[in-house]
Amino acid sequence: MIAGQSVLGVIPARGGSKGVPRKNLRSVGGKPLLAWTIEAAARSRYLDRVVVSSDDAEIRAAAKALGAEALERPAELARDDTPGIDPVLHALSALPGFDWVVLLQPTSPLRSTEDIDGTLRRCLDRGADACVSVSPARETPYWMYTLGSSERLERLLPSAALPDRRQDAPPVYVLNGAVYAARTGWLSRSKTFLADATVGYPMPHERSVDIDTEQDLQLVDLMLQRNS
Repeated sequence: MIAGQSVLGVIPARGGSKGVPRKNLRSVGGKPLLAWTIEAAARSRYLDRVVVSSDDAEIRAAAKALGAEALERPAELARDDTPGIDPVLHALSALPGFDWVVLLQPTSPLRSTEDIDGTLRRCLDRGADACVSVSPARETPYWMYTLGSSERLERLLPSAALPDRRQDAPPVYVLNGAVYAARTGWLSRSKTFLADATVGYPMPHERSVDIDTEQDLQLVDLMLQRNS
């Protein structure tokens, strides 16, 4: 609990994966990818209950073996085009009564327990209904372009918004997919973690890798082995 309010942790792990087949069960740093998120969640000071939401029987069995609770997700909520919020809303419907929910994607195995708890604390400290983790953008949009007609360069942002020097550009951030936290009532109404009132929790690049390809998986495997 945090400030006397209950918190549900949801780890979505569907069986299908186009980029990296069966990635949630692939070995990374000597253990299944799924294990890193389960273990980080188990160490949280604030998560009262952690469930792995999956349509896949093998993943649910693995989750239980790793000490987590498994929640069977309907197949229609595990398709390639299923919005990411749907498994969270399904979990809230199946397990009502929590004040907060935290979404933890298993594709972010380098996120720490402190990142989980820090995201929740930021919601309370800022009086916000939602907080999501972000990392500094490696490139700034102030000097980005699209290709218009005849392949002519067109600025992504209007020229009037550009600072005089690159070093004067304000810092910008990107979602890193590691932690999403929100009040359950607010999330049920808004059906998104991202709204005008959402605040950000900055994380460094080294904990913000999101596994989407075989190359990502190999990189994280090397990083975890080096740090072990």
